[in-house]
Amino acid sequence: MTMRPDRRELERQEGLRLLIRGKFKFSCHKGVSCFTDCCADLHLILTPYDIIRMKSRLRLSAAQFVKAYTLPDTSTESVFPILRLKMEDNGRRKCPFVEKEGCAIYEDRPGACRLYPVGRAAFLGGTESDAREQHFIVDESHCKGFDEGKEWTVEEWVRDQGVDLYNRMNRPWMEIVTSQNPRKRQLTEDKIQMFYMVSYNPDRFRDFVFKTRFLQVFRLPTEEIEQIKTDETELMGLGMRWLKFALYGENTLTLYQ
Repeated sequence: MTMRPDRRELERQEGLRLLIRGKFKFSCHKGVSCFTDCCADLHLILTPYDIIRMKSRLRLSAAQFVKAYTLPDTSTESVFPILRLKMEDNGRRKCPFVEKEGCAIYEDRPGACRLYPVGRAAFLGGTESDAREQHFIVDESHCKGFDEGKEWTVEEWVRDQGVDLYNRMNRPWMEIVTSQNPRKRQLTEDKIQMFYMVSYNPDRFRDFVFKTRFLQVFRLPTEEIEQIKTDETELMGLGMRWLKFALYGENTLTLYQ
């Protein structure tokens, strides 16, 4: 999950080095002696978009993926259910997708894996202009990738690793999870289950949209209705707007009069 510490807190954390308009050297490949060593003993929060990409790559339903590869995260005080990737049950606690040749789902790896060794602390406000972020380097002593000669700016690294798309897709969900809206303290169990359905069970949410009065209550463009029948990212976008409407009273959907 996106971290939200302040700068002084970041500087106190061992192994974190702030990047302020700076560059860093890093490269990871099979020729590096520590290749895949970082793919173990992870505390890796999964976002809904992470799960869509990973379960599609594995040709599983979201429900099947969640059952096989995730655990509830109990390390945060979030009122919402948050899932993390389940490590292998062995001494090293390896990622279930790491192989000798590297990541078996590399093209669809989670956003946090894409960003490594850069970390991102996001400070989300109510609007796009309110959003701020701070980047830092996760400077782990075992990692030999820092000895490689390739130099990057954060912007170059984010673009090269395809992180921009993940950040864009994850932002609405993060806004919901990190919201300071006072209604958050009064959420019922039914609304918590709404969050779980939209976040982790898109098949069930699609059935909810098409098999209840949802489309009679909310006015959606015909084109969007057709898209959400088959496009899970479009469905996820609708779900996030519905959650903001239902949980926090935001004007994100149009009601029929």
